[in-house]
Amino acid sequence: MLLCKKVRLEVSAHDAATLEFMQGKCRGLYNWLVMKLRSGEKWQGWKAAKKILQQSRVHDPELNAVYGKLLQDVYFRLDASMQAFFRRVKAGEKPGFPRVRPRHCFFTLCYPAMYIAVEGNKLRLPTGGKGKNKRFPDIIAILTEEAPVDYKEVAISRDSFGRYFASFSYDVPEQACDQEGVLAVDLGIKTLATEVNEQGRFYHIGGFKGGRWYNRQLDKIRSKRDRCKKGSKRYRRLSQTYQRVSQKKRNKQKDCLHKASHLIVSKVVERTLVIGDLSQRQMVMKKREEHKNRSRNRAVFNDWLLYTFVQMLVYKCTLSGKELVILDERNTSKMCSGCGRLQAMPLWKRTYRCPHEECRLEMDHDENSAINILKRFLARRGPHTGDPVRRADVFTAIEHVNTFEPV
Repeated sequence: MLLCKKVRLEVSAHDAATLEFMQGKCRGLYNWLVMKLRSGEKWQGWKAAKKILQQSRVHDPELNAVYGKLLQDVYFRLDASMQAFFRRVKAGEKPGFPRVRPRHCFFTLCYPAMYIAVEGNKLRLPTGGKGKNKRFPDIIAILTEEAPVDYKEVAISRDSFGRYFASFSYDVPEQACDQEGVLAVDLGIKTLATEVNEQGRFYHIGGFKGGRWYNRQLDKIRSKRDRCKKGSKRYRRLSQTYQRVSQKKRNKQKDCLHKASHLIVSKVVERTLVIGDLSQRQMVMKKREEHKNRSRNRAVFNDWLLYTFVQMLVYKCTLSGKELVILDERNTSKMCSGCGRLQAMPLWKRTYRCPHEECRLEMDHDENSAINILKRFLARRGPHTGDPVRRADVFTAIEHVNTFEPV
């Protein structure tokens, strides 16, 4: 399995200026190609684009000071963006044509492993040119942590605080898991994840609780900044404060998601995890159409980070040798887990109440959805090789699962 380790770098002022110069030139080359495509030129692929690199060097001699592999990576990244654009157009989705990279964003520099050197705690990054034509010496950065062995690629990036990082990608062997059992996970609003196993036991994992506080702070800073003259000293200071608070909020959100995903994967005994693939965007846009509450939907859409959470579950399940199944969870929130009938369930309703006389099920909205996800997975799974009555017992337990107290 391919993993990535992010290590902070300590670079001198001269080396930092060299990194800024090379990423600026790579960004300029990328933007120039994007503008040519926007003007109507047809994309011929990265092989045809690489042939004009020598002409670009003649037009802009400063490109000779940039390492050649970094310039070639620009064509690979643009080709990947164009292929994704063609795929979305073919599927009838929103096209999302490649955009121009802004100046304030650091253009990530990707070095293949064979062209860099790690000597102890020092990382050597080559620059363009040779001999007398070499404008900048090789960059020597200090690693604050030990680099992994047998890495394949190193990506140099910079955060909003001006700190530089090196991301090492490397392979690790997958583990085998000899446990059994199924755990269904429903991602929701009230709690980050509501889970139920085959024995009918519930688990509730709360999400990040500080989003509203940070949003209020960010709104105050943005309100003060909007009353200042753009480009003034106070405007720049408030912009830096805004970036710092935003970065702190993102760090806390990711830390919460890492802890929650680790708790689900490492602490539970079930081997198979089942989650739904219902789009978060669909849920928010549908609620927007129903209630026209744009401000609340904007906050919900920005603060859930469900896609990031699912990606964490994917690679952590692979590392621990567990199986992650993603199935269609359409109508699992509307369906009654007792009788199977459907009813409208908007997001603001947190308790599911079946209106039919013969059922009258009443339970938490997310718990009902988790049970339906588990039932749907068990119904589509093949016959069990062990006890033939095991699946029937599971369905009987799930039908009376509302008698269990949440944990």
